[in-house]
Amino acid sequence: MKMKYMLTAAMLTATGASAGVESLDPIKLTTHDWTGQIITTTIMGEVLKAAGYNIEYVQADYIAQFAGLKTGDLDVAMEIWETTGREAMDEAFATGNVVNMGETGMDAIEEWWYPAYMEEVCPGLPDWKAMNACAEAFSTPETAPLGRYLGGPVTWGGFDDERVEALGMDFEVVHAGTDAALFAELESAYQRKAPIVLWLYSPHWAPAKYEGKFVKFPDYSTECYNDPSVGMNPDAAYDCGKPTGPIWKVGWKGVAEKWPGAASAIGKFNISNDEMGALVSKVDLDGVSVDDAVAGWLDANKATWSGWIK
Repeated sequence: MKMKYMLTAAMLTATGASAGVESLDPIKLTTHDWTGQIITTTIMGEVLKAAGYNIEYVQADYIAQFAGLKTGDLDVAMEIWETTGREAMDEAFATGNVVNMGETGMDAIEEWWYPAYMEEVCPGLPDWKAMNACAEAFSTPETAPLGRYLGGPVTWGGFDDERVEALGMDFEVVHAGTDAALFAELESAYQRKAPIVLWLYSPHWAPAKYEGKFVKFPDYSTECYNDPSVGMNPDAAYDCGKPTGPIWKVGWKGVAEKWPGAASAIGKFNISNDEMGALVSKVDLDGVSVDDAVAGWLDANKATWSGWIK
């Protein structure tokens, strides 16, 4: 992914970018297929550039990237969500080749979500049993009589297909091809008050823009995901809701040794859900480029990010 030069000469001088760094080899930061993650990664990359580091942005699959992080072919992933990435993180940490670089400051929610107007045709929402009882109200011509759940891109994980099967839901899971396609379909359905239930996540602008609720599934537990005997279905795992929790930074174990200053800065990176939601809104709704949105944040928050690279 090609990023334009953002930091001005004055910024670079003020933050000491001319000082020596431990290695001029590029630090490879991964980017994925949703706006917020690209913004997070770009902020961190541009701050590290201000400290004199050589940064390379590498497009990578959200889950498959862990193979590259284990070998050092990739260096840092700035957003691994507790909601969908916990199993991949735990497996990678167990190898000793990938390390946790701390929380981003953002807390994740990813779950099935429906517009408020669907409660008129499906009493009992947001309980998942009520939704399942009126699955046909969520159907489309392609899925009827089954309801349709619009999931995120397959690369996001999330075990939606497994959950539908484990809970015996009369729904068909259809995966959106891209993040943009997911929210374009929500906008279209919302304007027409058409039936829809889909993957929604926070931090994001959508929960603030649209009136609706997350579906309430049985409470998540680690055992629910790992032990089929736990939960409503004694023969299947994933018969519960998704976890919630922090959005993490992870990296190849060699980052701290090769670029200790960069590792320290990455550990200090912190941004709130509200800040990120506003940035994603600028890009997705107002048409501001990622580069310009990040440049504006850097300019307004110099006191914050300059402290990361001291």
